[in-house]
Amino acid sequence: MDESLENQTQTQTLDQENEIVTEGSAAVHGEPSQDGSVPPKVDSEVEVLDEKVSKQIIKEGHGSKPSKYSSCFLHYRAWTKHTQHKFEDTWQEQQPIELVLGKEKKEMAGLAIGVSSMKSGERALLHIGWELGYGKDGNFSFPNVPPMADLLYEVEVIGFDETKEGKARSDMTVEERIGAADRRKMDGNNLFKEDKLEEAMQQYEMAIAYMGDDFMFQLYGKYQDMALAVKNPCHLNMAACLIKLKRYDEAIGHCNIVLTEEEKTQKRCSEEGRPRQS
Repeated sequence: MDESLENQTQTQTLDQENEIVTEGSAAVHGEPSQDGSVPPKVDSEVEVLDEKVSKQIIKEGHGSKPSKYSSCFLHYRAWTKHTQHKFEDTWQEQQPIELVLGKEKKEMAGLAIGVSSMKSGERALLHIGWELGYGKDGNFSFPNVPPMADLLYEVEVIGFDETKEGKARSDMTVEERIGAADRRKMDGNNLFKEDKLEEAMQQYEMAIAYMGDDFMFQLYGKYQDMALAVKNPCHLNMAACLIKLKRYDEAIGHCNIVLTEEEKTQKRCSEEGRPRQS
């Protein structure tokens, strides 16, 4: 387990006022597909959330549900309902996304309705009509969704931040994002020590969500070093949890991400003519 930043002064600003909600999980009501290529088979009751949105719970969650303007961190796979064409998979990319309820994009309206009904740790299959998805015209860039396509989402809510103002990652300063990620990393470390592996992974994934590719691409110099000092340990700690859970392929994936980052850092330091910081 990485403790490198825990013995240093906390990263400049830790979003103290935001309450993080993560929970364990309980009963399972279905069998997610092994490779995620097709929608999971779910035998739970269909819950109607909206005229165009319904939900079937795959795995129960615990605790409260997010309110408007909560920043929700989630993984999902998405398919067109009739052809079962998968057009997006955040698990495959190992990059959880953030969805701020009440500030979602138009094509995410149905997904937001579903997520707002879910608890931390809950996994569900959402059935969404085309009117609350990509609409009459569809989308022909990325993701590629045909016109008037009803959608299926397999969604897992990792956790959420209750924020009154709905402050998204994109609205935070660099220091705020790194600080928020660092706090989640430390919370994950404490949960790991208590052998609460699933809860620990929730915290690590939330931290990684703050350090997304779009954010990392903009950083250089000391800020890039600060961000990697949080992000890379989270991937390695995720791998440690996954090894304990005997999910070896996923653990290898997280280790490979760190190796790639280390190679980039080594190359960058060589080009800049400065020693690599350990």
